[in-house]
Amino acid sequence: MSLHEIEDLVAESVRVLDARTGPDDPRVRGWFAALYTFQSGYDCSFTHFRVMDILLRRRYTYRFPVDRHPDYAERPAHFDALTDFTGLRVLDEDAPDFAGHDSWLEDGYVDPPFLYCDAGTALWRRLAAAGELQGPDAVPPHRTPLMEAVRQVAVAAERERDHDLIAGWYAFGGETLLAGPAGCPFDVAEIAEMPAVRELRAVVRRTGALPAARRSPFAVPVEFADDHDLASWWWQPQAH
Repeated sequence: MSLHEIEDLVAESVRVLDARTGPDDPRVRGWFAALYTFQSGYDCSFTHFRVMDILLRRRYTYRFPVDRHPDYAERPAHFDALTDFTGLRVLDEDAPDFAGHDSWLEDGYVDPPFLYCDAGTALWRRLAAAGELQGPDAVPPHRTPLMEAVRQVAVAAERERDHDLIAGWYAFGGETLLAGPAGCPFDVAEIAEMPAVRELRAVVRRTGALPAARRSPFAVPVEFADDHDLASWWWQPQAH
């Protein structure tokens, strides 16, 4: 079953970032990338089309006629036969170059009559190398930690008075929002001094979002957390 709460959280985050960030701010693409990478770690549906107008305008996603795909000339019948939404990467677990199921967007996707690709993917790189994308469009999104993207969402959501969105992100806790490949690599003292964390917690204090965060199905009580010290500190945002 898809986790609709996460799908809604990410889609609404895209909307508030778009509403509260300058139209030419290049950082937005990196924030979007961090949000969608987070979403891909859960059993979620493909939700780009909820906010596709924003993704196209912000140059996170690109749209072309299908015949602009670099492989179209070699396989026109294959592309012309596509009548439904289709991810173009074939996921073969036995292939030597299998990169995991999360890589299904790397070769773009078709929603007839259009071809789409997201900035930073393999198809995007091919199109940039071929000159189909130029200037700022050929620059990859800045690699952005999830916590930085969440910080920007919280700041924008406070201006939109969307306290539920702030609570929704805070509920995941520091272990999740700061996780690396081997879990959260920081101790509480280090986390407490991170500007992104400090600002997120300040927004939570100002908006009174903590009770709603505690009610989230994704909030892990202190007694069940892997890192009790971090969880105890996290759920006391009045502590600096």
